[in-house]
Amino acid sequence: MSLLTAQLLRGLTGLTRRLPVQRAQIHSKPPREELGTMDVAVGLTSCFLCFLLPSGWVLSHLESYKKRE
Repeated sequence: MSLLTAQLLRGLTGLTRRLPVQRAQIHSKPPREELGTMDVAVGLTSCFLCFLLPSGWVLSHLESYKKRE
């Protein structure tokens, strides 16, 4: 490695040591209302129907998608 390359690399690593690390200021509070059993059931069911059902359909019919007709 040439002297110039070593100096450039040393200069770049020195820059990263001086940069401040920004941290997110996240504060959470207790919920205003507790979620009921029905709210949780509706949320989980909608997630299942929207995400898992279509992907399951595609995976179960993968062989028919591979065939060229």
